[in-house]
Amino acid sequence: MATIYFSSPLMARNRKVEATAGKRSALLGVAKEHGIKIPFECEDGECGSCLVKVTHLDGERVKGIMLTDKERNVLKSIGKLPKHEEERATVKDLPPTYRLACQMIVTDEDLLVEFTGEPGGA
Repeated sequence: MATIYFSSPLMARNRKVEATAGKRSALLGVAKEHGIKIPFECEDGECGSCLVKVTHLDGERVKGIMLTDKERNVLKSIGKLPKHEEERATVKDLPPTYRLACQMIVTDEDLLVEFTGEPGGA
């Protein structure tokens, strides 16, 4: 199980939800199931509209989740994947700070997910 805390100026208040780790619907699907409206357009990892900032709350126990090629390219194109985070993701399979909610699969760790709904904003 994962506990996800969603925070956004678009929401009246922050929300805490429980999610099943490894569910194939990705973070965007988890948000939709709980009525949390992360802005999105394509749902295919190509536009970057579902950009979120992810903070892992389990300290050193960060789970490795590979970036898809689409996600890597979009994050780079909008300036949200610094070289050091790209190398860390490639070499150590550790997730970067910014992710696309439609591509990120939830693992069994606690997360803070922040979003603004502005292109490149998260």
